[in-house]
Amino acid sequence: MKIQVIAAAIVLVTGLSLAPRSYAQAPTDPQIVGIVLAADDIDINYGKIALSKSKNKDVRAFAQQMVTDHSAVQKSVRDLAAKLGVTPQDSDTSKSLNSKAEEITTKLNTLKGKAFDKFYIDNEVVYHKQVTDAVAAVLIPSAQNAELKSALEGAQPLFLGHLEHSQKVQASVEKGKSAMTAKAY
Repeated sequence: MKIQVIAAAIVLVTGLSLAPRSYAQAPTDPQIVGIVLAADDIDINYGKIALSKSKNKDVRAFAQQMVTDHSAVQKSVRDLAAKLGVTPQDSDTSKSLNSKAEEITTKLNTLKGKAFDKFYIDNEVVYHKQVTDAVAAVLIPSAQNAELKSALEGAQPLFLGHLEHSQKVQASVEKGKSAMTAKAY
């Protein structure tokens, strides 16, 4: 469960601005935890907006999964941080994530119908693609605590699963068909 929690949190982290080139210096463990928590909040909020606005069953199912997974991640990340004695810290990355999230949230709140669904799921695909790259290139190499590093390493399958799911929903939105009828997630 700990690995899945970290994994889901990392998904949120990388989606907005956690690319390897964005770091002048490696984040510390407290900053990594802060980034993960910020990212969770962001994707939970996006999911809640999608649940309130979308009528598309695939988009809604994906959004609910993001809210559920990332809420669980928040709890697990906080529990792991407490166990390790790590106090989350803000960083340039977490501040950038929150700043970009304000822009995305504003855009999400202005859209309706198919335009909303397309923007939401396109954003989620990009977000989750960046996750796999950032975890491997930035977060894992930067983690100093062995347990934190191990949790990040074990999270890669979850990241790939979220990416695959978001891509299938994206394809269904673009074609106007239900991805759920083609294959269950």
